[in-house]
Amino acid sequence: PCNLTGWWKNDLGSRMQVFKVGNDGTFSGEYHTAVSSAKNPIQPSPLVGSQHLDEDGQHTFGFTVNWKKFSDSTAVFVGQCFNRDDEKEVLHTSWLLREKVNSEADDWRATR
Repeated sequence: PCNLTGWWKNDLGSRMQVFKVGNDGTFSGEYHTAVSSAKNPIQPSPLVGSQHLDEDGQHTFGFTVNWKKFSDSTAVFVGQCFNRDDEKEVLHTSWLLREKVNSEADDWRATR
C-alpha cells in the first residue's frame, strides 16, 4: 500500500515531508515550495491532512498548507497515491491557492 510518510518531490522542485500517518489517516508535515509570487523569501510551511486508508492501497488524501511564514495565502491539495508496476509510489494532485485580497470586490482574483 502507498505510504505517505517521508519525502516527496514534484516536477517543479517543491518538496513535502510527511512526518507520520496515524492509524486514523491523519498526518502533518512541512511543505518546501520551490515557486512563489510572494515578495518575502520562501520558508518551509506547515501542512496538515488526512489520508483515506482503503484495502487496495491506492489511497486518496488531502492536505492544507499555511504559507504564514512568508505569504498571506493558504493552499489545499487533493490527490491519490498510485503504486506503479516498477514498485515506485507516485502522487497525483490538484490544488487551489487562496491569496488574501483587500476587499470583497477583489474576491474574483483571490483563488488560483
